[in-house]
Amino acid sequence: MGIIKISGDEEGISEIRITDSTKKVSEETPSLLLPAVQQLKTYFEGDLKAFNLKLNPTGTTFQKKVWTALLKIPFGKTISYLELSRKIGDVKAIRAVAAANGKNPLWIIIPCHRVIGSNGSLTGYAGGLDRKKWLLEHENPSLQQSLF
Repeated sequence: MGIIKISGDEEGISEIRITDSTKKVSEETPSLLLPAVQQLKTYFEGDLKAFNLKLNPTGTTFQKKVWTALLKIPFGKTISYLELSRKIGDVKAIRAVAAANGKNPLWIIIPCHRVIGSNGSLTGYAGGLDRKKWLLEHENPSLQQSLF
C-alpha cells in the first residue's frame, strides 16, 4: 500500500495518509501514536473491523458532518455518494459530500474508501483507485479470485 504517515497529539489523531514517498521514515514511534499504529497493523492483518481511537481531524463543520457519517458505514459494506448525501440530510449536496469525502484526512480510520458510485463503480479516491480496490477487497474478500 505504501508508507503510512500518522500525525496527532494529545487531542487525537489528526491525519493518516498513505504515501509513495521515499523519504526517510522515523524508526521511533511517539507513544501517543502507538495505539493507531497497533490498530492499523491489526486491521491490515485482517483482525480488526472497527477502530477505537481518539480522532481530531481538521475541517469545516460540513466536512466533519460528512466524516461522522462515514464512520457509520459498517466494515465490509459500501454506500453511494447519493446515499451518503441522504444520510447527512441533503440529497442535493452530493457534489459537496464528494468533495468533503475527498478531503478526509484520516484515511482508512474514517472509511472514505467505502463510498462508491451509484452504479457500483469505484469513483475517486485520494489514495488512488488501486488502493481503494485493495481496501474494499480486504474488507470483503471474494471467494473467487479477481479476474483483473
